[in-house]
Amino acid sequence: MASLPNPPTDDFAGATPAFSPLYQQIKGLILQSLQSGEWKPGEAIPSEMDLAARYRVSQGTVRKAIDELAADNLVVRRQGKGTFVATHAEQHVQFRFLKLVPDSGTPGSEGPAERDIIDCRRVRASADIARLLGLRTGDAVLQARRVLSFAGTPTILEDLWLPAAPFKGLTAERLADYHGPMYALFETEFNVRMVRAEEKIRAEAATDGRELLLKVAQGTPLLSVERIAYTYNDVPMELRRGYYRTDTHHYSNTLS
Repeated sequence: MASLPNPPTDDFAGATPAFSPLYQQIKGLILQSLQSGEWKPGEAIPSEMDLAARYRVSQGTVRKAIDELAADNLVVRRQGKGTFVATHAEQHVQFRFLKLVPDSGTPGSEGPAERDIIDCRRVRASADIARLLGLRTGDAVLQARRVLSFAGTPTILEDLWLPAAPFKGLTAERLADYHGPMYALFETEFNVRMVRAEEKIRAEAATDGRELLLKVAQGTPLLSVERIAYTYNDVPMELRRGYYRTDTHHYSNTLS
């Protein structure tokens, strides 16, 4: 039976939780390497054999740890090629957090969204925004607004807030010039990877100028989606409030 080295090597110093299964400890160590940027999004991680030698455990223990990381969408297995750090730049991942689907199609079938960046500026966090992002009231945040259009029709209005420090240098021009998914921009230029998100959904009427940006009548029902996206270790890194038109689209989610 595989066991951790005793005394621990430098790889394990201070990182071995008590009474947790061995594969969970290995998962935690691999997660530390992902968080530190040892392996970048899209890059291959070492083979199971190499990781087993690094951590001095069995290959089966490493495999079980990687299975869990894959189930968490943190790594991706590719048959015959190895295991890679998941990235939002991959086509099949781009729509992982966007659940709005055209009534006659599938996610991505309409092609890339046309993006109109309305604003991106540095502001002080209100008490509400600070609480959701784990900040203090008055801390600096970046506030951005954009409209996503499909086939020329404004469909999604998004307001988002980001802690200012990790995203220093992010501007409206930079957002507009980047043609890939926003989360891929965060990965490649700011070394921030969103690994999971929580959403709250409610119905709201189009008011307060939202009707103008979405080109609908005032009072039109919209789907309001509030999302908090987290990086490693459940650190909140983005608050996003989206307003979705549902006359040609619907919200779709698979429960398992």
